[in-house]
Amino acid sequence: MSEYSATISWQCGVSEPFVDQRYSRAHWWEFDGGVRVPASSSPHVVPLPYSVAERVDPEEAFAAALSSCHMLTFLWLVARAGYRVESYRDEAEGIMEANERGRQAITRVTLQPLVQFAGDRQPTLAELEQLHCQAHEECFIANSVKTIVTTRIRV
Repeated sequence: MSEYSATISWQCGVSEPFVDQRYSRAHWWEFDGGVRVPASSSPHVVPLPYSVAERVDPEEAFAAALSSCHMLTFLWLVARAGYRVESYRDEAEGIMEANERGRQAITRVTLQPLVQFAGDRQPTLAELEQLHCQAHEECFIANSVKTIVTTRIRV
């Protein structure tokens, strides 16, 4: 068993009284390695100026966590298969909409990986699809959510 933790902190500013719905959604995420990430609600959910567009929002972080887990699993599988990856880029997209219970949820995330391989040994498209399929099946985060995760491979 492994345990993971994060510290989330928010503080009411002197110039931003906590009144009705008019308060800043800006806050911080802190992780065990000392990384401090500026966060906020999504400006798609809570309008400006209460959200801070330049900060990471939970919805973006959710799509990023799925993408990152998929990538790390994929790189592990590719290394085991004897391929060398030169670069990996994913432009993940999450869709928030009403779920089957009528609640707002990120119901779908589409991963769009573009992988550049190094050297003479290159996987076929079928092998690449199989590696991404296996990465999805073994991804810890994908195995933890109800969200539909699809992969649209870019070549």
